[in-house]
Amino acid sequence: MNLAPLGRHLLGERQAVNKFGQAGKGADKRIRRSLVLLRKAEAGDSAAISACLAAAFARFRDQYTPEAYADTVPNADGILRRMREMNVLVAVSDSAIVGTLGYTVNGSEGHLRGMAVVPEWQGTGVASDLLAAVETELQQRGCDSITLDTTEPLQSAIRFYQNRGYCRWGRTADFFGMPLYEYRKLLL
Repeated sequence: MNLAPLGRHLLGERQAVNKFGQAGKGADKRIRRSLVLLRKAEAGDSAAISACLAAAFARFRDQYTPEAYADTVPNADGILRRMREMNVLVAVSDSAIVGTLGYTVNGSEGHLRGMAVVPEWQGTGVASDLLAAVETELQQRGCDSITLDTTEPLQSAIRFYQNRGYCRWGRTADFFGMPLYEYRKLLL
């Protein structure tokens, strides 16, 4: 797991407002101009990563089967297992994890898993920064494509990925009783 190119990547000051000038989707006035740091997740982050995933996916819980939701939003022990199987990146602001994204490399293909941004930070660019950092890392590691899997309830995530060059690849799998759609991006 060589994350040297990412290291403790300081993104600089980011105005934490969405494209409508609101502070996050919930227009939370407590979010202020702050630094967002991307770094490799550490074992001590597992509970906060689980909480980030739970917050980001809470509004979709009723649209998931119980098993699919549990796999999507693992508890802290599940996050620790995930961290042994893949690289996990976190976005941190004022010591709080506000976003996360996991990824693996299999030959010349990267795979994304577990993208989440807490609701009050959605729309502020954190997801774009996480994705750009991981795409850069995967390209530097020799990947020529990146895949990810997503579900029907996540229409805003699907649009997010499509706007960044990901296309439905055609493979559909069963994800604990839900269709799971594969998306792919070719790296140039």
